[in-house]
Amino acid sequence: MDNDAAEVWIPYRADEIAGLPGGLTYRFWDGGEEYPGDPARCAFYTVPYLKGPEVARRPLAAMSSLRVVQTLSAGVDHVLPGLAAVPRGVALCNAKGVHEASTAELALTLTLASLRNIPGFVRAQEREEWLSGFFPALADRSVLIVGYGSIGSAIEDRLAAFECARVARVARSARTTARGPIHTLSDLPDLLPDADVVILSTPLTDATRGLVGTDFLARMKDGALLVNVARGAVVDTKALLAEVTAGRLTAALDVTDPEPLPAGHPLWHAPGVLVSPHVGGSTSAFEPRAKRLLSAQLTRLAGGEALHNVVMTTE
Repeated sequence: MDNDAAEVWIPYRADEIAGLPGGLTYRFWDGGEEYPGDPARCAFYTVPYLKGPEVARRPLAAMSSLRVVQTLSAGVDHVLPGLAAVPRGVALCNAKGVHEASTAELALTLTLASLRNIPGFVRAQEREEWLSGFFPALADRSVLIVGYGSIGSAIEDRLAAFECARVARVARSARTTARGPIHTLSDLPDLLPDADVVILSTPLTDATRGLVGTDFLARMKDGALLVNVARGAVVDTKALLAEVTAGRLTAALDVTDPEPLPAGHPLWHAPGVLVSPHVGGSTSAFEPRAKRLLSAQLTRLAGGEALHNVVMTTE
């Protein structure tokens, strides 16, 4: 790339990011109505974080000089439909390394809160009621992680302290790690009946859209907990509602389908369901990691080096 002509769109002021290389023209854009310059001159486009798919894709068709699309999210499904309008050879990079800590923290938070009845305690506190009882622990439980990439691995890092009986792992391809085997999606029918907790951290793809449907849920054991920190569309909401309404399963959902969850939707008040508003990556850990990622990627770009986290290249 001819760096002398390269314009970079980033959602931070350039002087807020340490270590940015020279030789590039930096434009601040965080999803506002007005563009910071001519989109046709943008070579490196950083997708504004948590501004929705319409904002993410809005400038793409006009970016005729584009070479890199960098998301600040682990998932890229919100950007993919817009890539049909960009030139050939554009690299799509995700934010691997940015969200692992925060998302894994939330996965454990939702798991523990659901098992230990924290939502019930909060409601009881509002009523000034001493709600004692006997509740499930995470210790001695069998956990299944569906989606064993960097976030799934970070979740298991944190599970290590909780004395789980077993942790099983599922990813797109089978392999062996120091912790044990990683199974494929085709192994789920055999793994689900043993799991007390199923944690979803898989990307949304054609293979995972609607993965957690009637058959998947039916194979989960009575009383099992489903935790979703992946994407809402990985779960069939209607099928999940049937199971939680019957009281057979419980769920803790950071993502939903639809999303945002509208007022009046039955998931809000379904028994045994804890909902958080897609905040897996929205913590104080996000910004410093996002800025380090952008600095590293742009340094590599300016130096003519291969970029990290390339998910695909347009054809």
